[in-house]
Amino acid sequence: MSTDEPRWLDAEEQETWLALAALLVRFPAALDAQLQRDAGLSHFEYQVLAGLSMTTGRTLRMSDLAEFAACSLSRLSHTAKRLEGKGWLRRTPDPEDGRYTLAVLTEEGWEKVRATAPGHVAEVHRLLFDPLTRAQHGQLKSISRRVNDAIGPGRACPPGHGV
Repeated sequence: MSTDEPRWLDAEEQETWLALAALLVRFPAALDAQLQRDAGLSHFEYQVLAGLSMTTGRTLRMSDLAEFAACSLSRLSHTAKRLEGKGWLRRTPDPEDGRYTLAVLTEEGWEKVRATAPGHVAEVHRLLFDPLTRAQHGQLKSISRRVNDAIGPGRACPPGHGV
């Protein structure tokens, strides 16, 4: 085999990859559908609000929130504008360094997260945890961490959130 030849997937790897690829599309879509139906939020909007709710002071620099949400600052800014329009988030200059903007979860935003979280958590249980054994939960966590490490640095939780 030449060194230029691609390292093709064997049959087992291909089955695993196709199952994962379907999961990567279908799982977020299922979460999004539940949140849209029950709370009028996209999964991404909920992720932004919930990320803020887990931080000290419910406040985070937009750049840190974008890293947590795995999105561009541009996408986050558009979403923040929509959430501001609903009264759930406000943006303000960072008093420690005016070059940064802080995203702040408002009291109304906190109430939206509190009202939305039970249904979202129930859906996560139904779709992810209920079909698996306790041992598989640990395996999934380990596998997810290893794959995330291979992808590179990123933030799984917002800064200031003790995990």
